[in-house]
Amino acid sequence: MERLETKQISGQTYYYYSKWGWVDGKCRRVWQKYLGKLEHMVKAVEGDGRVPLYAEVFHWGLPTALWKECQHAGVVHEVDALCPKRDQGLSTGAYIAIAAMNRAMAPSSKRSLWEWFSQTVLMRSFPEASKAALASQRFWDHLDRIDAQTAAVIWQNIIKGVVTREKIDLSALLYDGTNFYTFIDTFTVRCTLARRGKNKQGRSNLRQVSYALFCSTDGHLPVFYEVYEGNRHDARHFPGMLERFHRFYKDLSPGPPPEITLVFDKGNNGAPAFALLDSQHIKYVGSVKLDEHKDLAHISNNDPVLVPCGEELEGTRAFRVKRQVYGQVRVLVVTYHQDLFTAQWLTLQQDTEKALGRLSALHQKLEDRRSGIVTQGKAPTRESVAEQCRDILSRQHLKRVIEVTIETVGGKLRMTYGINAEKLKEVADTYLGKTILITNREEWDNVEVVKAYRSQFVIEEVFKEMKDRTSGSWWPLFHWTDAKIRVHGLYCTIALLLRALAIRRVRTAGLQLSMKRMLSELNAIREVVNIYPRTGKEKAERKHAVLTKTSELQQQLISLLELQEGPF
Repeated sequence: MERLETKQISGQTYYYYSKWGWVDGKCRRVWQKYLGKLEHMVKAVEGDGRVPLYAEVFHWGLPTALWKECQHAGVVHEVDALCPKRDQGLSTGAYIAIAAMNRAMAPSSKRSLWEWFSQTVLMRSFPEASKAALASQRFWDHLDRIDAQTAAVIWQNIIKGVVTREKIDLSALLYDGTNFYTFIDTFTVRCTLARRGKNKQGRSNLRQVSYALFCSTDGHLPVFYEVYEGNRHDARHFPGMLERFHRFYKDLSPGPPPEITLVFDKGNNGAPAFALLDSQHIKYVGSVKLDEHKDLAHISNNDPVLVPCGEELEGTRAFRVKRQVYGQVRVLVVTYHQDLFTAQWLTLQQDTEKALGRLSALHQKLEDRRSGIVTQGKAPTRESVAEQCRDILSRQHLKRVIEVTIETVGGKLRMTYGINAEKLKEVADTYLGKTILITNREEWDNVEVVKAYRSQFVIEEVFKEMKDRTSGSWWPLFHWTDAKIRVHGLYCTIALLLRALAIRRVRTAGLQLSMKRMLSELNAIREVVNIYPRTGKEKAERKHAVLTKTSELQQQLISLLELQEGPF
């Protein structure tokens, strides 16, 4: 039974809304809600109630989703189990979780961590957090306790739980490596990981850190990773990485590990790697360089031996052979794809145009010196001109299609150049659009092999996301010691995991979104908290929280990810 009651206090009449019920055989008041004076009730009905003092706006959608995945993955628990501390302030696991969520949401430096954190609803999940607790020095006071071996065990425990709970399909795994340039001083001796090498973003003038990753095709989930020296070649690192992964994979499940197919590109090829694949009986799909099998490369793209792969792989034709490769007879699948041909043809045309422009400029310099227009400076030699030509023609196929002749006439150098039309036609009819795959999956048909190899786009997308300057997880990197860089690699990989788990739930439910779109939509959901002034004997301001208006897509994401508003 509900009642409207009044109370007389200091000559004033106050109204309460109460509910009564039977308790232990007696009628008792179960609860009551203060309504105020009669004039207050009238103002509230007319929309002229208390006006909030101010409002606070917090990021709600993305941090709530990431924290939920962080709890499911047991990140805090697994870190604290190996790095315990006194029950005082934030734990080491809490620091790792906060750093990982920051990397997955809005990467920032440790000095700016509090500025980001204080604008999110994560403050409710970590009440011990404060500006002092999230200072850069406090952060590393905790994370310096995680050495390389501990970081590896932490990751293994986290991913083992994820694979078991989420029932991740590990039948197909992708492997690749990349590198990230840094601004670490060239002469510092406190860092051995950051080295100069061939940077994949064209910043070879800077020290770089290399990063290798095994990734599942089921949901883009990172399975095993390693941070290593920036000057180590991919092919030299792959065998050791493969051996460490094999030990890791055997410990990942309690029973016999399921059979996997490892997919990797030709940049990792080498006799040691294939010998290890053979000895460990690992199934694989990779590729080899065309010039390593010139007889196959020179087969015309229009040769009837290339058989269409059907509607499933429209525009693709293939055939298979067996060849002695890296000490054993292996299956090679030669493929031709029309879209690949078009892209490579356009690239060759563009590279040719640029090369001809540079050769024209070099030719003109030599002619100016021959005619006496240029007399100063060091005269070019045949070797220096040849070196410049090699640099100009360094792009793929240019040495085949552009012919350069250097000769001495009257004591002066002369250079002639031009396109060899026959060679250009030959390259277009043989090399362009063609790929040679290598596998020990003899029971698979050509379609299955090609589809497995093309799944590499998944790990390429992961690296692209990591390097994105607006939503990437790796940058900024302001650390210059090996220990800190390895911990940086740990929480950046955890950030990849949190994102992957969220997008996997969304796509499994049938909502096909890109990672960037999902992050953008969730990040746009804010929580507005109105703060009202205190009245009467209230000890604190009253707060009322509401989400910003959500679109239909955002409502779907809230439902699919089972996000709930936190109570006040």
